[in-house]
Amino acid sequence: MSVNHLIQFLAVSQGCRSREELVFELEKVLEVYKFDCYGLLRSPKPDQNPLSLALAGRWPEKWPQIYATKKFALIDPSIRYLAHAHRPYRWSETLTVFGDDPHFKRMQRMMMDAQRFGLEDGYIFPVHGRGGLLGYMTVCGRPVELTQLEIVLFDSVAKCAFWRLAEISGEADQLSTVQKVDVRLTRRELEILTYLAEGMTSNEMSKLLEISNHTVDWYVNELQDKLNAKNRQHMVAMAYRLGLIS
Repeated sequence: MSVNHLIQFLAVSQGCRSREELVFELEKVLEVYKFDCYGLLRSPKPDQNPLSLALAGRWPEKWPQIYATKKFALIDPSIRYLAHAHRPYRWSETLTVFGDDPHFKRMQRMMMDAQRFGLEDGYIFPVHGRGGLLGYMTVCGRPVELTQLEIVLFDSVAKCAFWRLAEISGEADQLSTVQKVDVRLTRRELEILTYLAEGMTSNEMSKLLEISNHTVDWYVNELQDKLNAKNRQHMVAMAYRLGLIS
């Protein structure tokens, strides 16, 4: 059974003493499942190219350059969905989530570009630590149908590979440290922040909370200052990163 290769990786990975040895064992598993490409990456910030944060990976020739040049990191639905995901998910599932997004057509074009490079579909396995999202593993290429058991085991493989590589590179302690969140919000500010994350406008919030638009905007400005955010979208992103909302 193919799942035996996943279980074997979990058993042998802790004995790997170098990055090359661990990557070799991981790629053996991916070959069995016919995943042509993969990436084991740290969690990117909104303005970072995730491919530049790879602990390990294998991509089609020129795809990383095209991904960076066209700034796909800003609109890649599979990466944007990481902010909401706590369990593994499939690339093809994420596009429908952003159907009302103003960048939806650009997302579709990005997916079409990826398909021309043989990246037809894939899975993403988030890796969380005590401080939130730390990174993820993506496996991709031609469409592969994984059973629920295989998804669970691949999820364990992703976490195991991520932390073992972090240990080998000496980053494990830094990644496992919980950063202190020194942002004090009032109950009303938390309400406003939650409604912002749901995409509500100032007018919608004022009606719901029975306060004026001016008062809502005052709270938003206060939140922006407290989170040191550039705009409303950045404010929501910072709130997710700090664990203020989920």
